[in-house]
Amino acid sequence: MSSSSQTRSASWMPAVSLSIVGLVILMMGSPASGMDVLVTHHLNALNGTLVKLSCTFTSCYKVDHAKFAMNWTYKESSNATDEEEEMFMTYKHRMTTVKTARFGDRVLFAGNLDKNDVSVTISDIQLSDNGIYNCYVRNPPDRQQGHGAINLSVLTELPPPRDSTIAVAIGASVGGILALLILSMVVVKCIRRKQKQEPLSDEQKTDEEGKTDGEGGAEEGTNLMMQPEATQKV
Repeated sequence: MSSSSQTRSASWMPAVSLSIVGLVILMMGSPASGMDVLVTHHLNALNGTLVKLSCTFTSCYKVDHAKFAMNWTYKESSNATDEEEEMFMTYKHRMTTVKTARFGDRVLFAGNLDKNDVSVTISDIQLSDNGIYNCYVRNPPDRQQGHGAINLSVLTELPPPRDSTIAVAIGASVGGILALLILSMVVVKCIRRKQKQEPLSDEQKTDEEGKTDGEGGAEEGTNLMMQPEATQKV
């Protein structure tokens, strides 16, 4: 390896070490409540192609299809109001694609609930599809919903690839370490959460169900247990 390559590699190490330490501190210090939703926060897509919006989640509890709830929504920018947020995919007892003027029939579910995966695909992506895609997840008995946001940029051409051999090599090594750290932290978090989360009384359950579940399924207005409530644009 040349001296310049060694210098570049060495310059990565302090940042990598700080990232690992920061992640450990963040996860150890996070409260044992709610779930974690994992998404790619910034995503580039080529105009006219099929794009997968990946959204997975970690939970201390197995998915109960009768209680699980999920929404995918779209808004043009972070400044858009709740009223301007469009729902295009939802789950309440069953997976339902909400047809909108923007997406039509271009959206398909591409995940697997049993694997904590609620990803979707959008075909023939358009420049007008630029914006923020929100993935909301609720998996009782976890009491707090999870949320992940993807900022999608649709490009007319992709930028030329850059030589990132060193970055890839370091990233692969760090990725293995982070995976082990995340797994151990999730286990610890689940143990703490189950210890602290006492069962709800019958009266509390009735109270919560009245506030969050609403009446009926997705076909009756999709009254899910998550905020904000997106409005469907026609």
